[in-house]
Amino acid sequence: MSITLNYQHLTPADFDLVIQLATEVHGEGYIDKTSMQAWYEKGIKNNINASFVVYHNKKLVGFRITYAAQQWQIDKWCSTELWPVPAEQVCYFKCNTVDEHYRGHGVGGELLKRSIIATKAQGALAGVSHLWRPSPGNSAVKYFTKCGGILIKDHPDRWHEISLAGYDCPICHHDCHCEAAEMMIIFQ
Repeated sequence: MSITLNYQHLTPADFDLVIQLATEVHGEGYIDKTSMQAWYEKGIKNNINASFVVYHNKKLVGFRITYAAQQWQIDKWCSTELWPVPAEQVCYFKCNTVDEHYRGHGVGGELLKRSIIATKAQGALAGVSHLWRPSPGNSAVKYFTKCGGILIKDHPDRWHEISLAGYDCPICHHDCHCEAAEMMIIFQ
């Protein structure tokens, strides 16, 4: 039995459901209304929106937040000296989240594909992300690799600072020591 999924650009009307799904999957304090608005705005460049949501009937079952090149802060977790593309031409794949009942059916890959098309239209040549190594079965890294991602560098304690500031990691709670895989997809 196949289901019909409705992929569309993220809009402010989706914010509450995105926050709810993000909290269920990533933990309390991962995102709030203020950060959601900022994340949304970082994805729009040249009137092109690089962030997407997907619904099954009226239920939000996934989302992808992507920041346009030059509209995000390169920080200490970005190994720009190892990137094969100039930093000003790299978008940031902030977050990909799929409801657990819809995983394994290509939803994450389709969301990523749509974001790549949008960011290429915005002028990006590549996209970078920090993937959660402890995801169940290392699924985040596996999926990103399957989509063409290459490992740039591993970063222990990537989310430690935000956990001390209130983020409740699903594994470590308020003292997160999870490792991130900094990965890049170079667009063809």
